[in-house]
Amino acid sequence: MMDDQQGAELCYPQLLNSSCRGIMRPRTEAILFYALLSSIAVLTVVLNLLVIISISHFRQLHTPTNLLLLSLAISDLLVGLLVMPVETVRFIETCWLLGDLMCAMSHIIVFTLTSASVGNMVLISIDRYVAICHPLQYSNQITRSRVELCVCLCWACSILYNGLILKENLRQPDRYNSSMFNQCSS
Repeated sequence: MMDDQQGAELCYPQLLNSSCRGIMRPRTEAILFYALLSSIAVLTVVLNLLVIISISHFRQLHTPTNLLLLSLAISDLLVGLLVMPVETVRFIETCWLLGDLMCAMSHIIVFTLTSASVGNMVLISIDRYVAICHPLQYSNQITRSRVELCVCLCWACSILYNGLILKENLRQPDRYNSSMFNQCSS
């Protein structure tokens, strides 16, 4: 891998950054990828925004199950706004141009939002299990206040867990540049 990088030309020679060695994509291919991936991100944002507006606006949709769906829509909206654009650039460009701090922050944001999204899906699964297997006790067991508490715990645990695991990335963002886990360049 090192031999390939040494043999490749610098994509951005003015940066003098060894992570910027590589073969740049043809312009038409890059434009096509940007158009496709950007449209997916926009579609993700718009559709989740529709869910958020619908559930928030209509009072009759303020059920425990819909509150779980609202939380999932918020996490997916944030994925479309924060994760997809950065990952699009990371996928298409051969160089990471946003710096070490943004590299560390992008990992924390990706892992936190992914954890929150998975946590929300688990809560939805539990909600549906209780509704199907214990329909007579559903309204007593799954209350709005319990769902709100579970959603807050889901987000708090996701932020706390990923923040603790990845806090070293923020303290010394350039420390792990050579590791595959934290490398932002292609």
